[in-house]
Amino acid sequence: MIDRYPKTTAEREKALAQIDPETRRRIEDAARVLFAEREFHRVKLIDIAKHARISLQTLYKYYGSKETVLFASLDTWLSTLARRMIDHLQGIENFRDRLRKVFWVLLDYFERNAEVAQIILSSVYLNTWREDDTFRQAELMAVFLGVIQEGRQAGILSTAVDEVEISDFIWGVANRAVAMWLMRGQRHGLAERAPLLFNMIWRGIASDAALVETLNADTEPQRLAQK
Repeated sequence: MIDRYPKTTAEREKALAQIDPETRRRIEDAARVLFAEREFHRVKLIDIAKHARISLQTLYKYYGSKETVLFASLDTWLSTLARRMIDHLQGIENFRDRLRKVFWVLLDYFERNAEVAQIILSSVYLNTWREDDTFRQAELMAVFLGVIQEGRQAGILSTAVDEVEISDFIWGVANRAVAMWLMRGQRHGLAERAPLLFNMIWRGIASDAALVETLNADTEPQRLAQK
């Protein structure tokens, strides 16, 4: 029996190692639906158990609390996002294209998983989440910060701020885009806005030399067309 909810991914995985994978999938599916449609305090363990078609005793035995259900589910969902980023970066050598792809994957993932976006924006209490391992998302941030660090070391990104501040800037634009996309009723494709938004981001984070190179690359087709 769990007498407190585990606050690290390792503790959670140890507690959940004995659960049947299909049962865990149903629990996480239930969490996705219930936490997306209701605030955290309005979801009860019995609701999750009923939706997942398991007993309350089983749910409590492996998870202990609805916090564990939520954070374990976030671990699963955001790990999927990290793996998608890694897959999409394969074979892309141009740094700007790599960073643009990272940003596109972010928006595309949340467009495909709107419920996860809704949960992060409205059902997660930040004061509680920041005390938990899943808030730091080591796997996801390793990919994200790794690309940014690569750009700074190559002189492509600004060195006036560090990797974390550049990351915060990019995530800030993405979070706002996702939030307003949800609030406005998902009237357009979210990922289709990625190129325009990324160009705005690029002008804010690229080094002066990289901006000049970008400008030259963007105007070269126009010069050729005029000849």
